[in-house]
Amino acid sequence: MTTLTDPPKESFRLSMLLNDTRYRSLTFQAVAAIALALAIWYLGNNLIQNLRAAGLNISYSFLGDSAGYDINQRLIEYDSQSSHARAALVGLLNTLLVAFLACITATVFGVIAGVLRLSNNWIVSKLMAVYVEIFRNIPVLIWIIIIFTIMTAVMPGPREFRGDTPTASMALDLFAFTNRGVYTPMPFFENGLFGSATLNWVLVLLVAVGSWYATRAVNTRATNTQAETGVRPNTLWTNLAIWLVPFIALMFIMGLAWEVPELKGFNFKGGIKIGGPLIALWFALSIYTGAFIAENVRAGIQAVSKGQTEAASALGLRPNKVMNLVILPQALRVIIPPLISQYLNITKNSSLAIAVGYADITATLGGITLNQTGRAIECVLLLMLFYLTASLLISMAMNVYNASVKLEER
Repeated sequence: MTTLTDPPKESFRLSMLLNDTRYRSLTFQAVAAIALALAIWYLGNNLIQNLRAAGLNISYSFLGDSAGYDINQRLIEYDSQSSHARAALVGLLNTLLVAFLACITATVFGVIAGVLRLSNNWIVSKLMAVYVEIFRNIPVLIWIIIIFTIMTAVMPGPREFRGDTPTASMALDLFAFTNRGVYTPMPFFENGLFGSATLNWVLVLLVAVGSWYATRAVNTRATNTQAETGVRPNTLWTNLAIWLVPFIALMFIMGLAWEVPELKGFNFKGGIKIGGPLIALWFALSIYTGAFIAENVRAGIQAVSKGQTEAASALGLRPNKVMNLVILPQALRVIIPPLISQYLNITKNSSLAIAVGYADITATLGGITLNQTGRAIECVLLLMLFYLTASLLISMAMNVYNASVKLEER
């Protein structure tokens, strides 16, 4: 009788790193990682030696020096005596502002144009096709300059709002549209709960987040009820109450008031100023990127089987309900991945703001600050770090959303 035993385990040999397929890929990856690390070390060491030979060193102490220049469009307090770090922060916030606004409006333009490109109306579909082909095939820089030039040439100047017979007037006595920008009323709290206006607005933001979570819970409960009974409860008035009651109470307690812009001297004072460069950059990025998003939306809709549309129509759903409830939710799995790239492009294309004088982080840190201090390496490294961080955060947020809307297979 024979006894079956396990074969003896083979001892590890160095030759297995290349000859054994179990270790070969790991070997190549390790060699590539070591080569990359050595290349980075060599370049970094070479840079340090060249700087030392030129009597220079990498230092960020210049960020504490006085900037010495003004910035018109800003979200936080700043003057010419502020530090370069403060100026860079103003530019960073300006970049995030225009990128956020452009992402929202570009998405709206893209979804509308993408849906209308598939319209049965021949004129509407061809008009959307013309929009897509024109705007996505002309560089965004040209659109920025065109919109800024038209705005400064067509819109009235502040002096046209003055005099006994002014040639221009404020819309509703609240909004002023000029060639320098748009002036709108600014909300503020007369009886704020905190000494800082920022903390008061943080409280408003927290109330908004709480209302959003509350409405989400109500809608989830309604969905579960519909799944159990087949009837969905009406949540419209509940959701309105969740949003309106806390805000009305908060605005009443804190005393919400409005600062209306007024013409004083040679310009408007008070309120919120949305500068012409910001408007031109915002609108140009929106219509340019919206053309690309429109193609993504069209491809996503066409990726959904026509049988889905026919089945929904057979159930008696109207075309708008079919699009909102059946087609678009399924098309998101195709739309969102390329949409991430478009959001990244908006953030990076905002660096063209210097063409119209908008003080983004490229214009402040990578422009004026770099020229004044001569710290090119430090400024460029900070710019690279900002755009890299912003791109990674956008990708992470959109990937999380993409995972939440993907189709779940049985």
